[in-house]
Amino acid sequence: MNWDIIEGNWKQAKGKFKEQWGKLTDDDFDTIQGHREQLSGKIQERYGITKDDAEKQIKEWQDRASDDWFR
Repeated sequence: MNWDIIEGNWKQAKGKFKEQWGKLTDDDFDTIQGHREQLSGKIQERYGITKDDAEKQIKEWQDRASDDWFR
């Protein structure tokens, strides 16, 4: 799925992100506001992983994302 779609539907996407990355707080999501780079940074911070690992996880999540999530 294109990241622009995710960013444009951020409120709906937050629930799916919370399922994947439960350590992220509501304040984190308010800060991220759909920006992929900020999401990556918060995942790194909360999970103690490298930027490459965070980006890999985001890419895998994005590949599984479905248009049905935003209907």
